[in-house]
Amino acid sequence: MEYKRILLKLSGEALMGKEGYGLDPDTLAYVASEIRNVKECGVQIALVVGGGNIMRGVKAEKQGIDRVTGDYMGMIATVINALGLQAALENIGLPARVQSAIRMDGVAEPYITRKAIKHLEQGRIVIFAGGTGNPYFTTDTAAALRAVEIGADVMCKATKVDGIYDKDPVIHKDAVFFREVTYTDAITGNLGVMDLTAITLCRDNRMPIIVFNISGKDNMKNAVLGEPIGTIVRR
Repeated sequence: MEYKRILLKLSGEALMGKEGYGLDPDTLAYVASEIRNVKECGVQIALVVGGGNIMRGVKAEKQGIDRVTGDYMGMIATVINALGLQAALENIGLPARVQSAIRMDGVAEPYITRKAIKHLEQGRIVIFAGGTGNPYFTTDTAAALRAVEIGADVMCKATKVDGIYDKDPVIHKDAVFFREVTYTDAITGNLGVMDLTAITLCRDNRMPIIVFNISGKDNMKNAVLGEPIGTIVRR
């Protein structure tokens, strides 16, 4: 096994399927089954989920809502997604716990690093919601931070494309795919892996990042097994 403990970053958009908004039950079931395939390999799994399928702070700002309020709305949206994903995992027999950086004691545990690690060691999947608990920080940054805090071996970022390209492959058919890039390449080349804070945090803590296509069957499992899936970012 290449990695024994992973942090998986899922965007909110990855959970809405073709619905265009909110959560798609079929997509939730598919993602849960992919996570189960990884879990059955003996891997400890933590997740950070975004909220862009419901609300983004930047979008709220364009609607006349101040950025701080909009970001908190986005963080609350991640809790909704985390609860939906928790239900999908438990429907297939995988015990899961939601920990939120924003206190919501009625529906989620508060984020406590040691408790999260204990859950992982006891075979539970932990879903981190509420971002970092602070405005102006993305869920990519939250994912990098949680990955470092729990001592993950790798951060896996699930996307809608096969990995990292020199430009958007959806728009540009001549986009060049990279199998491996350095943190410096990702930053100076403006490759859009993650925001600068997130990727710098990974670089400073030598946290490798694997970017892969979530829609590819067994991509998640094969990436964790060390197969050449997606793009790896490291020194």
